[in-house]
Amino acid sequence: MKSANRDKAEGTLDKAKGKIKEAVGKITGDEEQEAEGNLDQAKGSAKKVKGDIKDTVNSARK
Repeated sequence: MKSANRDKAEGTLDKAKGKIKEAVGKITGDEEQEAEGNLDQAKGSAKKVKGDIKDTVNSARK
């Protein structure tokens, strides 16, 4: 099982990657790449939330 910090880090990376894809897609007019960027950002947000939940659960157990 991944740690909360790792989930948060991966989420941040996915969000950054998604923003770049989205920007490149807008510049080049590639709607598919722009959509992939938006999806990567959503996945990144979900991973960050997962990390936050793990932190909360781990804190409650202590």
